[in-house]
Amino acid sequence: MTKNKVAGVVLAGGLARRMQQQDKGLVLFKNREMISYAIAAMQPLVDQLLINANRNIDQYQQFGFPVISDQTDSFDGPLAGVLAAMEVVDAEILLVTPCDSPLLESKHLLQLLNERAAKQADIAVAFDGERLHPVFLALKTDLQGSLKQYLQQGERKIDRWLKQHQMVTVDFSQEPDLFLNINTLSELQALQDREHE
Repeated sequence: MTKNKVAGVVLAGGLARRMQQQDKGLVLFKNREMISYAIAAMQPLVDQLLINANRNIDQYQQFGFPVISDQTDSFDGPLAGVLAAMEVVDAEILLVTPCDSPLLESKHLLQLLNERAAKQADIAVAFDGERLHPVFLALKTDLQGSLKQYLQQGERKIDRWLKQHQMVTVDFSQEPDLFLNINTLSELQALQDREHE
């Protein structure tokens, strides 16, 4: 395994229950699929980029990156997507972002990588001044065994697993809107309207 190599995974594996079952990563925001923003933010920073998706695999493959699915078909949440990525990447660090936060840019993901490296932490996680945003992560891939065990125990809560490790929070309180994620079609419309103002 090459030291300091970074792989990235965009999480698009959820069911999007509140999105009328539409696949969030493929919903258009300003005439582009939402996942395309995450890919654009991550691509300059990683040696290898993966998409984690559990449905519409053919459509996700059109973006030109390997598409990996969770190991179970029970939609076990973001950690299952993180684990699926850890099991196939050849890198020391995994950068993680969801598919539905189109305001995020490369410079923000770079902050996660830099803070983790500076503190020699296991995990760096985004913080908006009030709460953690645990699907925005930079973490060591050698946590794979710990994560697998956690999921096998039936656990799903990301925060609880993160806190088992040496974790640093990265302060984005100056830009809390970065983490606006789009869960409903009305939220999508509201964000489009706001961006046009």
